Amino acid sequence: MQALSARLRWGWVRLWAAPYTLSGLLLGVLLRGEFRRVDGVIEIHGRHVAAFLIRLPPKAIALTLGHTVLAQTQLALEKTRAHERVHVRQFERWGPLMGPAYVLASCYMAYRGRNYYRDNPFEVEAFQEDAKRRET
Repeated sequence: MQALSARLRWGWVRLWAAPYTLSGLLLGVLLRGEFRRVDGVIEIHGRHVAAFLIRLPPKAIALTLGHTVLAQTQLALEKTRAHERVHVRQFERWGPLMGPAYVLASCYMAYRGRNYYRDNPFEVEAFQEDAKRRET
C-alpha cells in the first residue's frame, strides 16, 4: 500500500508541475540546449540557454521551471543544484500557482522597499538551503 501511495504522489507532483515542466522542455528545445536527467529533474544547458538567461531581470545563472532546470553551463548546474532543487519542490507544492505566487511575492517585496529577488520568500528558502550546504 505504501508503494502505491508513493507512486501516486510521484505522479501527482509531476502532473501538478507539468505546465511549467513542459515550458522548460520547450524552451530547452528552442534554445538548442543539451539535456540530461539528474535525480528525476531534466537539466538543460548550452550557449543559447546562457544567452537567454543573462537577458533576464536579474541575470540568471540557472532557472527552474517545474521539473526542468535551465543553466548557463554544466558547471552552473552542478553549483546551483541544491538551490534549484528547492525550487523544484516549490513547483511540486504550488503547481500552476507557482508563477503568479512568485511574481506577487516579488511585487510585494518591492512595494515594501525590499529587494524583489533576494527577499522573495521563495528565494529566501532556496538561499537557506545553500547556506546549510556550505555549513556541512
